[in-house]
Amino acid sequence: MTWQPLAGGEYWHEVLESPLGPLVLVATRDGLDAIRFARNGQPDLPADSMHAPGRLAGYVQQLQEYFAGTREAFELPLAPRGTAFQLLAWRALGSIPFGETRSYADQARAIGRPKAVRAVGAANGANPIPIVIPCHRVIGSDGSLTGFGGGLDAKRWLLGFESRQRSLL
Repeated sequence: MTWQPLAGGEYWHEVLESPLGPLVLVATRDGLDAIRFARNGQPDLPADSMHAPGRLAGYVQQLQEYFAGTREAFELPLAPRGTAFQLLAWRALGSIPFGETRSYADQARAIGRPKAVRAVGAANGANPIPIVIPCHRVIGSDGSLTGFGGGLDAKRWLLGFESRQRSLL
């Protein structure tokens, strides 16, 4: 993953059919800005974006490879918008290996803020680029599944999928 500063400008989107339902990919000229899960089975299209499949072809391809089980890490320019703390927490998510999980406490320690467990949870909940920034890999300290923007069924599916893929290696 590469991180780019968001310089503003136009937004483009493309809908990707996935095992989790339609995903809307939103990008700027700086990189991937968001992945949105469908709401009531309908894509959540941003009002201020243009449909531009050609501009998002590389993003779509890498996500298709991920869902096909042939990609474990993404090599995409990313342009998430958040606070300095959120960006720090999201960068730490990128260090969690494919098919593995960490607790919120583990993530807080990884960013040097061991007492910020709840703040890490809030930052993960605000992650605009799920799957690529793998917040689904963070679970409760007791091993329980906790919140996920795509819902707990999607989180369960992603963790199971990655676990099965990893066991095939």
